[in-house]
Amino acid sequence: MSKEITARAEDYAQWYNDLVLKSDLAEYSAVRGCMVIKPYGFALWENMRDALDKMFKDTGHVNAYFPLFIPKSFLSKEAAHVEGFAKECAVVTHYRLKNNPDGKGVVVDPEAKLEEELIIRPTSETIIWNTYKDWVQSYRDLPLLINQWANVVRWEMRTRLFLRTAEFLWQEGHTAHATRDEAIEETEKMLGVYTRFVEDFMALPVIQGLKTESERFAGAEETYCIETLMQDGKALQAGTSHFLGQNFAKAFDVTFSNKENKLEYVWATSWGVSTRLVGALLMAHSDDDGLILPPKIAPFQVVIVPIFKGEEQKKMIDAKVEAITNALMAKGIRVKYDNNENTRPGWKFAEYEMKGVPVRIAIGARDLENNVVEIARRDTKEKKSVSVDGLTDYIENLLTEIQQSMFAKAKAFQQSHITPVNSWQEFEKTLDEKGGFVAAHWDGTAETEAAIKEKTKATIRCIPLNNKQEEGKCILTGKPSKERVYFARAY
Repeated sequence: MSKEITARAEDYAQWYNDLVLKSDLAEYSAVRGCMVIKPYGFALWENMRDALDKMFKDTGHVNAYFPLFIPKSFLSKEAAHVEGFAKECAVVTHYRLKNNPDGKGVVVDPEAKLEEELIIRPTSETIIWNTYKDWVQSYRDLPLLINQWANVVRWEMRTRLFLRTAEFLWQEGHTAHATRDEAIEETEKMLGVYTRFVEDFMALPVIQGLKTESERFAGAEETYCIETLMQDGKALQAGTSHFLGQNFAKAFDVTFSNKENKLEYVWATSWGVSTRLVGALLMAHSDDDGLILPPKIAPFQVVIVPIFKGEEQKKMIDAKVEAITNALMAKGIRVKYDNNENTRPGWKFAEYEMKGVPVRIAIGARDLENNVVEIARRDTKEKKSVSVDGLTDYIENLLTEIQQSMFAKAKAFQQSHITPVNSWQEFEKTLDEKGGFVAAHWDGTAETEAAIKEKTKATIRCIPLNNKQEEGKCILTGKPSKERVYFARAY
């Protein structure tokens, strides 16, 4: 199967597309720019979603759902917001079809034009803040800590499965607070939640930072982000948390009576991650033979493949595997027993290697006689004969070891691809020959930021949190700078 995947060194973009399609995660849709997430891909997303959902609820948030359609006038109420999303909006103008008079199919009924066009949500700040104005009257109603799991549409012209599609799945948190400090605390707290999830569950190290003014979310006062690094040296934004100030509260007149019975505007945050994380996971860990999935979120953590000749051997192995499977499941380990007789063991080995199952157990008649099984790790491809006695504890410890090993490997790659430079020549050379995060001085102006992007296609990914202060000179203009920022080419 791996021969069907383009090598990373040959064509990284094609390798990624092959990986998604051949591992059965997703496929292209009949609708341009959209994708069908197949059961194996959706199981992966569900595991990610469920872990995040628990983390949200553990920090006091609750789930709700808001409409898919947003009146066009709502987007006009916050100037920066509408400017940021205007070019990506899908617009509903009519509400009815009718049979084509020539008898060929259907046409839009011109008499069914909406009085006001509806926008298919690119994000939900406007519809949610229009709702919040009815939910908040007093300081006693605050904070509102609400999240929704939903789909959104952003009319992307250049798409790639999971990484950038016209429609995608995500969660978006929208919170309201009585004070500026509380809202900032919430923004930073949720950045921490995202960091723990991506590092602990996805085994992928992140850089926490602030976006520049040019890169902020439309309508935010500050955008906090986590940036990750892919194997080709490009960065990928894995999550954002926005401090919205009072911009949306003022736009939608969301006020509350404080403890002194005076009216104030509430303070707001929003934060989100999407199915883009699936793309990040694949590109950061996988190899030329297929997926490599971290055990914590893999759809199956263990697959068991029997090797037998004849019905008698099959029955003996089935009985042994049932005991092994029950013991693993009792520990909360997700296990699949593939006893499908229509495919050979070698084919199954290749399939589960392609799908990135962390641990494969092979068991045959001779193994039964010796009371052992063969264990194969997907990440290192190491194989080992292990006694059935104590197998459950061994597998449990092995899954933990794989999770930690994958993070350590990704962390080492990240650290080796953070490169300080002090000149324009070094900057260009590092971007072209090494990639990764390039730590360089910048004069703080949007003009210089735009000029660097124009010349190199590299953007400022973030200004790292708790950034070291040092005297330096901007790599492009030579003007004074007091800190380095992280540049990279990115997805």
